[in-house]
Amino acid sequence: MFKKNKKKQVVEAPVARPRVDAVLNRTLKIAGDVYFSGILHVECTIEGDLISDDENSTLILSDAGHIKGSVKSANVMINGRIDGNVLVNNKVELYEKSRINGDLHYNLLEMAVGAGVTGKLVHHELISHVNENAEGVPAHLSVPKA
Repeated sequence: MFKKNKKKQVVEAPVARPRVDAVLNRTLKIAGDVYFSGILHVECTIEGDLISDDENSTLILSDAGHIKGSVKSANVMINGRIDGNVLVNNKVELYEKSRINGDLHYNLLEMAVGAGVTGKLVHHELISHVNENAEGVPAHLSVPKA
């Protein structure tokens, strides 16, 4: 008589996943510099620099991804390998399989057990502390003239 048989419904909030603007899959091998904006997911090998001047850009490098050059982005999420310097205006997330062979410039750093950096970790409150050349590109990330 006083018993209620109402079942409680548990509604899970949807997980907010970033919208990926471009994916470079495992079958690709790119020789040359890549300029991007937005969110770029890399699963391939890139022999060249990866550069973004977009203040909201994010590079996602999967465990199969390998960049042989410098990286400039607002945010990076790395689980692959980078052989070059990395300049990040905002946040760096290094996962357990990530390897960076070069200097890492960052504002915020999150590093999992197993991640590795062979080079200097350089903290910057503001990216304006990094020396820039005439084009406004940090000197150590300058793209060589052809």
